Amino acid sequence: LTSAMNRVQLLGRVGQDPIMRQVDGKNPVTIFSLATNEIWRTAESEVTPGGEIWHPTLLFLCNLGDISQKTTWHRISVFRPGLRDVTYQYVKKGARLYVEGKIDYGEYTDKNNVRRQATTIIA
Repeated sequence: LTSAMNRVQLLGRVGQDPIMRQVDGKNPVTIFSLATNEIWRTAESEVTPGGEIWHPTLLFLCNLGDISQKTTWHRISVFRPGLRDVTYQYVKKGARLYVEGKIDYGEYTDKNNVRRQATTIIA
């Protein structure tokens, strides 16, 4: 048997206050968005005047290049009853939050009857 793992760890800021939804008698779910940021420095040159090649970590610490940033938004769904209720009650927009869960890929049909794909973190 081959073992596999589907695990995600995120640290970011909550995008909006969580909402709780219940569809057609199914268990309720608390949903919110989480923003994570990736920051890096683009180097003007990786070679110094003396001809030495800089280590990428050292480049980040130098004043060379521009700083770039990318924000990624994640949809978080919490189904477990205790965690779901605590999340709904205490998590607020702007809070810094650590989330651990699994990735779920799903499809749905929007209001215009168009099939869409959605990636969700199940916490």
